[in-house]
Amino acid sequence: MAYKHWTLDDLPWDQIDRSKADAEILKIIKAAALVEYNGRDYATYLCNVFNDDPEFQQVARDWADEEVQHGAALGRWAEIIDPEFSLEAAFKRFTDGYKIQLEVSQSVRGSRSGELIARCMVETGTSSYYTALGDATDEPVLKEICRRIATDELRHYKLFYQYLKRYMEREDLGRLSRLRIALGRINESEDDELAYAYYAANPTGAPYDRETCTRAYMRRAYAYYRPSHVDRGVAMIFKAVGLKPHTHLYKAATRMAWWYLDSRLKKLTKEAA
Repeated sequence: MAYKHWTLDDLPWDQIDRSKADAEILKIIKAAALVEYNGRDYATYLCNVFNDDPEFQQVARDWADEEVQHGAALGRWAEIIDPEFSLEAAFKRFTDGYKIQLEVSQSVRGSRSGELIARCMVETGTSSYYTALGDATDEPVLKEICRRIATDELRHYKLFYQYLKRYMEREDLGRLSRLRIALGRINESEDDELAYAYYAANPTGAPYDRETCTRAYMRRAYAYYRPSHVDRGVAMIFKAVGLKPHTHLYKAATRMAWWYLDSRLKKLTKEAA
């Protein structure tokens, strides 16, 4: 059993202030809780991909334990704010309708280095995301949960990056290929996983429609990002694909990323209105 940097008991649950809980943030927190709570399926997938690397397999299992704890913390917060919400019931709806492919022996990214780049992208996104949510909320316990999760995700990024460097020594993966994998994984943020998590966490009785649920989730999630969050994320992406941050290319990429996010948010908001 790996050392845990914190537990649910470390959180100041008695300090929750329902009057400061935002209804829009609550919806995406519920969805995020389900994705995090599903961490062990991803550990199973990673253990299959790294089937002859017991050291990394243990790292993947320890990582999954922390991800599940993230989901439990977010879920408990959501249950306190909304007593009608049940993490376990919502999680069953989620896993009944969304499953990742576990019966594999090779990475869907084409190589183990590619898989580790994809994992770095996920940790980049989640670290930036929880930092943005923590900065946006005034509810003190959610702010503390987001701070702890963002710190964990940054540590996870560094861990996957460490193994990426190790595997890059034996796998010839060029900078262009690394960039292609990174961008591909970023684009997957609008696939079924988050959309179905939002649907399962916020049931309306309507049948599932990926486009509708993706727009509902993204419209809320994008609203909390600020340029500083995007800047940090782009720096982490550059490092993972072998590019130097704080260059002219990096500055241009940061401006482009912020423009994309801002314009996407405006479009989604306009469509919702």
